[in-house]
Amino acid sequence: MELSIYQVDAFADGIFTGNPAAVIPLYEWLSDDLMRHIAMENNLSETAFFVQKGEYFELRWFTPEEEIDLCGHATLASAHVLYEFLEYTDPVVVFETKSGRLFVDREGDLYSMDFPAWEYREIEVTERVSTALGARPAELYMGQRDMMAVFETEEEVRALDPDFRLVAKLDGLGLICTSPSQDYDFVSRFFVSELSIPEDPVTGSAHTMLVPFWADRLGKDVLTAYQASKRGGVLYCENLGGGRVKISGKAVSYMTGTIHL
Repeated sequence: MELSIYQVDAFADGIFTGNPAAVIPLYEWLSDDLMRHIAMENNLSETAFFVQKGEYFELRWFTPEEEIDLCGHATLASAHVLYEFLEYTDPVVVFETKSGRLFVDREGDLYSMDFPAWEYREIEVTERVSTALGARPAELYMGQRDMMAVFETEEEVRALDPDFRLVAKLDGLGLICTSPSQDYDFVSRFFVSELSIPEDPVTGSAHTMLVPFWADRLGKDVLTAYQASKRGGVLYCENLGGGRVKISGKAVSYMTGTIHL
């Protein structure tokens, strides 16, 4: 069996920036075990698989270790593959996922994703979090999946050098660190050592929590964000209300190939 594979840098203005994802179109679903092995072999933060079902596409995301319920950059990468390589021409791509229906449209070189907004609640800043990060955040929140540490300055966020062994022991799948920014509305970083991904380069799903938080904090619904990882990436965001957010970014094709099974 041979499968086509595409590697795309999402939330990127050029190759070697943004967040790389592998995308594998299928005619029918492979076994979960085989998809896990392919994701492990790819060794990227996410490998996306999709199958067309009439007018929409079923979409699933796998890290090198397990399937996850939401991934922004691999969703953007999947839409990019459909438009750039698979002759998809409809104005909107509809993906059916474990997080419900997700919608992606393209205008020029910008892809916009309509995602659910994640709720969050403030919790006490603990010494466990401060010790894991090597710095004490001003505020701490717990979302539906991730923990979020809020700092007062961008310099604090950029300077973080976490102890990933301690980060792995914290609650939640990942730890978002964020602050306001002078050049953007806010910046963030995302640590996920629980899944053997010390720092995710650009995390669309984290912005389902970041966007409503900063929209409320800054009193504006249209926001520009930067994820300050080594690769870095710009995200254009909008708080849509009604429990939805729009997350937009560019994508760059890096590699195409064939998997031999």
